[in-house]
Amino acid sequence: MRNESLFGHHDEPTAKGVHFGMLEPSESGGAPSSIDLLRDVPLEVQAQLGKSRKLVKDILKLNVGSVIELDKEADEPVDILVNNKLIARGEVVEIDGNYGVRIIEIVTR
Repeated sequence: MRNESLFGHHDEPTAKGVHFGMLEPSESGGAPSSIDLLRDVPLEVQAQLGKSRKLVKDILKLNVGSVIELDKEADEPVDILVNNKLIARGEVVEIDGNYGVRIIEIVTR
C-alpha cells in the first residue's frame, strides 16, 4: 500500500526488526510461568461498605456531620474489589487502631 504525503511524494512503508530481551528464570529455576510475569503488577484493592445514588443538589447540601445512607445493613459483609471487579466479601476488623477486612467468602464466577 502506498501513502501520498502532502507534497505529492509516494512513501513506501518500512518494516524494522524488533529484538526482545531474554526472559529471566523463575525462582524455581525454570522458564517463568504466566503468573511469574504478573507478580509485580500493581492492582487497586478496595473494600466497599456500600453504595448510594444521590442527585447533584443533594450532594451540594452535604456538610461536616452529614450522614449518607448506604444500600447495605450494618451486619452485611463488605465487598472487596480488585480493579473495580468483585472478588471477595469480608468483615471489617480493627488492627492496632487501623481498619482491615477479614475475607469470609471468595466470589466465584
